[in-house]
Amino acid sequence: MPQPQKRIPKSFFTRSDVLQVSRELLGQHLITEIDGERTVGRIVETEAYHQDGDKACHAYGGRRTKRTEVMFMEGGHAYVYLCYGIHHLFNIVTGKADVGSAVLIRALEPVYGQPLMLERRGMERLEKRLTAGPGTLAQAMGITKAWTGTDLTDPPGPIWLEYGDQIPSTENIAESARIGVSYAGECAQWPWRFTIAGNPWLSR
Repeated sequence: MPQPQKRIPKSFFTRSDVLQVSRELLGQHLITEIDGERTVGRIVETEAYHQDGDKACHAYGGRRTKRTEVMFMEGGHAYVYLCYGIHHLFNIVTGKADVGSAVLIRALEPVYGQPLMLERRGMERLEKRLTAGPGTLAQAMGITKAWTGTDLTDPPGPIWLEYGDQIPSTENIAESARIGVSYAGECAQWPWRFTIAGNPWLSR
């Protein structure tokens, strides 16, 4: 098991600039501990979403529904929803309360607990599709929508983030258009997807 690092505090997530938070999540460790079994993944791909002018955001224009209400919580909470009724997608709420913004975690590099990740994914060997994609990483980490609203900075919780030991330099962070949001018109082309350039675990 990797040496425990310092947990990322709430102040990291409550900052108002969702793009900055999205970039700075790269290289950090996402950790789950379910039924005493731990899995750890290094974040290598993120996407930012914000209510103001972003038609790709579930909270666009301040829209509040039963599902999106979590996005208006204080930064540091989990927003997990079902995509196409199949895939659980894990997001981290950012900013102050009553402002809908979040970061979608799109890909992880497995760090610890790979045998359990493989079992959850029904796979036999380590390969890119294990955690290269938001739905697959959630499955590998044991994350479901039952966790939506969970405070990621609450120590007894089953999911949290720790500072990573391989943080990419600014030069090694690539920006590009988000994936799968063509319905959002011109917003689909915004360079709000951030990746560790060249990492083999990226979703594409």
